[in-house]
Amino acid sequence: MRTVVIQPCAGDRLQFDVIELKPGEEILFGRSRTAIDARANIVIDDPAVPRVAGKIRAVDDFWTISNLSRNTTYNVENPEGGGEFIKIPPGRLNAPVPYEFSRVILPAAHPTVSFLVFAPQHVYASAVAVPGEQETLSAFPLDETAKYFLILVALCEPRLRDPSSPVIPTVPQILERLAGHPECAGLSRAAVNFHIDYLAREKLRVKEPSGGGRADWQRAALVSVALRFDLVRAEHLDLLPRLPRRR
Repeated sequence: MRTVVIQPCAGDRLQFDVIELKPGEEILFGRSRTAIDARANIVIDDPAVPRVAGKIRAVDDFWTISNLSRNTTYNVENPEGGGEFIKIPPGRLNAPVPYEFSRVILPAAHPTVSFLVFAPQHVYASAVAVPGEQETLSAFPLDETAKYFLILVALCEPRLRDPSSPVIPTVPQILERLAGHPECAGLSRAAVNFHIDYLAREKLRVKEPSGGGRADWQRAALVSVALRFDLVRAEHLDLLPRLPRRR
């Protein structure tokens, strides 16, 4: 049976043991127990949490969350991702959560409380070849062994390490970051500019904003597209030279 597992976070003011929900089952969470099922409800001992704050429902290999509060927004974050999270506004019902591992965060008086939700491993379709059908082309045909991909990873590095970072590395900063990489010996400023232009025109096909834009629009657009479509991910940071340890 593909069950959704809910467990408290260590140290938070939660009164429940690990709970398993089968597909179709649901559970309430809030400040006080209700008459529906006092043994199964997630009780949050905090005066700022509504009596009945929300509901979780198991649906096959994912789950949904309902925000039953009147004026409080909840967050559901992916602890294994690069700062990914979704907002659940007041009154939102049955919002699907796409993460296999999630942390539900509620504003509280101390100042937040949270609990963990584990969904079953997601199911993915395998590629099926249809005789006589033309092969589907890649929308963004990137070669992860190419030098231009290293430059793209260096561009995305600040945002991968901190999703809220506004930093877009300059060409000199990219040269400094790739210094010492065996594939980048003799890399020049002109070469980096060439690879950035090649990525923008041929690989990710980004367009200049109408009416002109900032001088770094091309680099910013590359970072936006690469991260939006997971073309560059956290594991690609291993392609870059190791950062020196801070003392």
